[in-house]
Amino acid sequence: MASATGSDSLTPLSREEFEARLRGMERFYHIHHPFHVAMNEGGLDADAVRGWVANRFYYQIQIPRKDAAIIANCPDQHVRRKWIRRILDHDGGEGDEGGIEAWIRLGQAVGLEREEIIDLRHVLPGVRFAVDAYLRFAQTAPWKEAAASSLTELFAPGIHQKRLDNWPTLYPWIDEGGYDYFRRRLGEARRDVEHGLAITLDDFDTRALQNRAIEVLQFKLDILWSMLDAMWMAYVEKRPPYAGCPDADAAS
Repeated sequence: MASATGSDSLTPLSREEFEARLRGMERFYHIHHPFHVAMNEGGLDADAVRGWVANRFYYQIQIPRKDAAIIANCPDQHVRRKWIRRILDHDGGEGDEGGIEAWIRLGQAVGLEREEIIDLRHVLPGVRFAVDAYLRFAQTAPWKEAAASSLTELFAPGIHQKRLDNWPTLYPWIDEGGYDYFRRRLGEARRDVEHGLAITLDDFDTRALQNRAIEVLQFKLDILWSMLDAMWMAYVEKRPPYAGCPDADAAS
């Protein structure tokens, strides 16, 4: 006879319990990373803010590729019709510049030149490795798992609103015209969450699948946290990659 504990571990969570478990993962969201906490309290210098924008751009330009991979692996026409909006949100289309262009304008607003944003010269190795790992996951994992990994969007609208509310006061040197990306994402992220959450709650309907969805969401949270670990070392500790190595500046 199975123990009560063993039996409970095999019983699927109710829809409400499963959603609560997913939402509870917010405690690991990167807004709680010391770098993000400092940034949203006005505690970073201008170089650190610029570093965050430049590095985060690498993540931004991979989002449409991630979403295209999900679509390519998804056999469900109705899901593809909805999911493709995410690509257009970032890449843009007729009459809409898109989120990537909006992020470039944020970079210019913090004092970066367009060329140095686009050529990725400031992207740290740790950031590149983390983002590339996420893209590879989306390309190779079952599409429903890749979709579930996008549920970090559950936690995003609040931080976008906080930036809009606080940054003009905390960082008056930033041109407010650069904040359009955050305004865009307030609505887009909420719409995307509704769709992605429905897929996850509907289709991860055994305890094993629910546990897997939680693992996948944790993986994505790890990606975002690791990106900020790299930025903390480079822009707060002032120890960028290869700091202290002999002749590091002369390396080709």
